[in-house]
Order: sequence, then structure tokens, then C-alpha cells
Amino acid sequence: MTHAKFLDRLIAPSLEDIEALAAQALADIPPVLREKVSGVLIRIEEFADEETLGQMGIDDPFTLTGLYRGVPLKDKSLADSGTMPDMIFLFRRPILDEWCETGGSLGALVREVLIHEIGHHFGFSDDDMDALDGEDQ
Repeated sequence: MTHAKFLDRLIAPSLEDIEALAAQALADIPPVLREKVSGVLIRIEEFADEETLGQMGIDDPFTLTGLYRGVPLKDKSLADSGTMPDMIFLFRRPILDEWCETGGSLGALVREVLIHEIGHHFGFSDDDMDALDGEDQ
């Protein structure tokens, strides 16, 4: 969906709209990577819950656009078979806030947040991903 489609409706993109953008972004990643995230649940919520924000030391819920919860692939073992599934959370309101601030494509922003969280699933730290991102520029 384009920025203009949402502006024409004069309403903010819904949880379902963000979910559709995330599904499209996931469909667009290379199949070899997509296979590695096939068991990861992707959830769209308004904000991170208070407990999560507190654990992460975050005061402003608008600063957290996404979160990976699970055991990174590089750390998985057979003992993990009975645990909760890995999950990626995308937080709608912080994403929309950033979208409004940057004026860029909402689809591109959702993709960026999703790919960042997929990076955590592969075991990359924020610093690792920042270094990789710097190589592209």
C-alpha cells in the first residue's frame, strides 16, 4: 500500500494494514532466508506491553518499533523443542509515528523493522546489523 492510499482514506493504517505490509515484506525476502523464519510467528500490536518496556529500560513506548522474542538459530538445541515459538512483534503506533516523521514509504519502513527483527532471529546483535547496514552505504 502506498502512502497516498492511506491519506486518501484519512484514517491511520490499521493493525491489519501493517500485518498485510509485513506479509508482503516476508514474501519478498529470498526463499532460503524465508525458510529459516517459517516457524517464527509475526504479531502486530499497538505498543509493547509495560512489562517488556520495563525489562528493556524503555520509558517512551514510541521508541520501540519491533521486538524479537525467542532463541536465535545459532543458539538452538534439541532442548528447545518444547518451548514457546519464536515471535517477532511489530508495534503499529511507533511505526506510524516514525512513518509520519520520515515521510517515507510505510511498506519500506515495515520491511526494515521486520528484517531487523529477523536479523535477531539469525543471532545478529544491533551492533552487528548496524555494521552490516554501514557496509551498504
